Amino acid sequence: MPATADIPSGDDLTPAQIRALNRSPRQAFWHGLVQSLPFMLVLVPFGLLFGVVAAEAGLGLVEVLGFSTLVLAGASQFTAVQLLTDNAPVLVIIITAIAVNLRMAMYSASMVPWLGGATPGQKRLIAYLLIDQTFALSVQHYEKHPRLSIPQRVGYFLGASVACCVPWVVASGLGHVLGRTIPEGLALDFALPITFLAMIGPMLRTPAHIAAALVAIIASLVFSFLPSGLGLFVAAPLAMATGAWVEVLMERRQGVRA
Repeated sequence: MPATADIPSGDDLTPAQIRALNRSPRQAFWHGLVQSLPFMLVLVPFGLLFGVVAAEAGLGLVEVLGFSTLVLAGASQFTAVQLLTDNAPVLVIIITAIAVNLRMAMYSASMVPWLGGATPGQKRLIAYLLIDQTFALSVQHYEKHPRLSIPQRVGYFLGASVACCVPWVVASGLGHVLGRTIPEGLALDFALPITFLAMIGPMLRTPAHIAAALVAIIASLVFSFLPSGLGLFVAAPLAMATGAWVEVLMERRQGVRA
């Protein structure tokens, strides 16, 4: 959470911040839900694609719905299904799926300053519903409105989760049922890169963010020869270290000028 000096006083609030502060937790829920609706444009095709791939791998409808509901993470689900198709050992499948989802640990750490005051039950629910989309949208909202109360923040997050997570599960089931009727020429896999571009683009607001993104791209390409997507796990810490270094450098320069 930003330092107290970074939080705008009552006289410095924008009209949007005033409206956000005046919303009840219920209204914050609906606000989060409405703001998350555009993600359906990419989550639904992505979910349909997973349903099709899972059906081709031999999973039944109940298994697909259970998979999407319990795991709730597209990248690790696709990885697990691919390994199932390759008849990989169960332990390897589980470890690989967890490794792909390790970014959620970084997301969780980033959410603590904003939602650390939530109740234990709310924290468990937030941990379950934390995905790329709910993280990106919620953090952007909290940074724009740093004076929101914990109930307002939790309400917003849960609203965003309903709009993102429910369509994913439903689309997975539809993809399984309708998979054979979807034309092969319909490139549903476009949804994944577009989703991440839509999430990351608005967050590149400082030199530190931009530097981290550039290093992540370059390192991912350099280490793309590593098996099972391990290059991403090398690129991630390099990008984070770069972003932290640039941020420290910028703060030092500002201190010198002051």
